[in-house]
Amino acid sequence: MLNSFQDWQKSRGGSPQRIRLIHTYEDIISVENLLEAWKEFVKGKRKRTDVQEFERHLMQNVLELHQELATGTYQHGNYHHFKISDPKPRDIHKATVRDRLVHHALHRKLYPFFDRTFINDSYSCRKEKGTHKAMNRFRTFAHKVSKNNTRTCWVLKCDIRKFFASIDQNILLSIVNEYISDKSIQTLIGNIVRSFNSGIEGKGLPLGNLTSQLLVNIYMNEFDQFAKHKLKEKYYIRYSDDFVFLSSNRERLVSLLPHIRAFLNNRLNLELHPNKVFIKTLVSGVDFLGWVHFHDHRVLRTATKRRMFRRITETDGKKETMQSYLSLLSHGNAYKLRQQVECLSKIDAS
Repeated sequence: MLNSFQDWQKSRGGSPQRIRLIHTYEDIISVENLLEAWKEFVKGKRKRTDVQEFERHLMQNVLELHQELATGTYQHGNYHHFKISDPKPRDIHKATVRDRLVHHALHRKLYPFFDRTFINDSYSCRKEKGTHKAMNRFRTFAHKVSKNNTRTCWVLKCDIRKFFASIDQNILLSIVNEYISDKSIQTLIGNIVRSFNSGIEGKGLPLGNLTSQLLVNIYMNEFDQFAKHKLKEKYYIRYSDDFVFLSSNRERLVSLLPHIRAFLNNRLNLELHPNKVFIKTLVSGVDFLGWVHFHDHRVLRTATKRRMFRRITETDGKKETMQSYLSLLSHGNAYKLRQQVECLSKIDAS
């Protein structure tokens, strides 16, 4: 194992050779791409007032937006800020319709390219991935590490402190620019990134932007590559800012922590959450992605369970809400909970 972040830097021999995006700025801002992006953006949003207003003069708005992008006069607007509880309080920053259309147009061309650069075991905001795939992968890794439950499986679980608010915009843009040669694309991404700060200049990405989902994966891919190829950890999974390492050797996991902290701090200017780092045995139960995982089953986290029933009460047992939770419960050992939800569903339907 490398002794320090500095050793890792030396081992690179400078910046690694990155594959380069082949799309041009014109590919992204073309009227055709903007219209295709609109089709994707508008799904499920046609009843919203701001969307209806933009769509009322769609071609005029698209052509004006294209002209601003083509002449370099486009500037990202302000955000509408509101709070949600999901499950903890979160600050959401919603961009205007025209800005979100730009996000979608950019995402359409960048996502397929960058997704190929990510490791297989990164699961957040990626097609054919998601929480359930991550949990199933965790189960597979646990069986391999424990040799089908014949030896102890240790899990190092980590969480990054104030993740979205702590993203360093300068570092992010420098990483992105290593993949993208087109200066106009660099400028557009910089325009979007710089349109927001979390209260500290040069810090943060808004939770409400589609581009933010891709950009944080690009950012954390630096750590993913470090974990897989420099620390050489085979049993590693990340979902957003939650990540786990599995091993049959507890001391091995303990020895990883200084390297993890050093890389996150020195390369990405991030910190581990002081209260959300632990090393536990799988047999004692490991809390990951809303479920508590054991060798042969997983149960819903107590806080998730309480939130589920509170949400059902708040929506008066709305059919879509009930179906959503029944789908969630189908991914774990929650027979009794499913019965309770189904019972509530029948009561509300009567």
